[in-house]
Amino acid sequence: MTRTRTARLTGDRLDAAARFLWTSGRVLEQRRFAHLFGGESDPGDDPSSDPAGVLAALDAHRTADGGYAYGLEPDVRGPAAQPIAVPGALLVLEEAGALDDARARAVCDWLAGVAAPDGGVPVVLPSLRPYPHPPFVPVPEEGEPPVGALLSTGQIVAPLLRRGIVHPWLTAATAFCRTAVENLRETHPYEAGAAIRFLDAAPDTAWARREAARLGALVHEQRIVLLDPARPEDARVSPGYAPGEYHLPHDYARRPDSLARAWFTAAELARGLDHLAAEQQPDGGWPIHWVRWSASTESEARPGVTLQALLALRAYDAAGGA
Repeated sequence: MTRTRTARLTGDRLDAAARFLWTSGRVLEQRRFAHLFGGESDPGDDPSSDPAGVLAALDAHRTADGGYAYGLEPDVRGPAAQPIAVPGALLVLEEAGALDDARARAVCDWLAGVAAPDGGVPVVLPSLRPYPHPPFVPVPEEGEPPVGALLSTGQIVAPLLRRGIVHPWLTAATAFCRTAVENLRETHPYEAGAAIRFLDAAPDTAWARREAARLGALVHEQRIVLLDPARPEDARVSPGYAPGEYHLPHDYARRPDSLARAWFTAAELARGLDHLAAEQQPDGGWPIHWVRWSASTESEARPGVTLQALLALRAYDAAGGA
């Protein structure tokens, strides 16, 4: 007899998260929650049918030049658009079913203007320098030529490829990511995460499977995944990370259909997801694990982290657990 696994995203857990988001979430996260989980106050509404509120909240972060700023990425402050804010914007557009050609073209046009000649985009631009930013984000000097990073470019390219967007910058950026992945040797969790996001969306699926297998081996060899939360000594915290800033299997395989799912046994993935579910705090939200350089950015980041936890738990519950 097959035993069905109990869902991790229980009604009580979802209700607690809802209370946290309605209490502490930014307008954007509240709108996203309503759209993704049916959190509108009027039960007769179908929030999934109208993403207008989500898009209006996102547009508040849009800059006149076509980028995104104003704390969309909570660790990056100020009014100057930054590349590292774009992945969050594309995520929201994709969730809302609104990553259309016009919006994608506007973003790609802006990225083309800040990219390096090879198509890669930096994490941040010199324009961030006058504004608050965390110590772990190096800001280029004014006048320095842009240097592309897989960390930013891979996260940006992935949803655009999934949508089938065509743009000259995207063609160059895709080639940049492909080369960066092939040359990846020593890495760290956020870079490896950006790489697997790109590989999950890469059009050359045979190549992507081969590179994903190689990347998974690197992640294991370099001990940048915590396979058993009860044994933190088995994993390595990367330089510049906060103490205890570990990444678990679901941080790489955010969805069951990710290529990173093959990196882990069912038991390893289950331990990580059990740990994720248990991390829900008494206020209903999930904690951040990176360096807390500002109380305000932590409070603004937690709602997004909470939504990410809910989405991961729901995705694996829908797939039958792990």
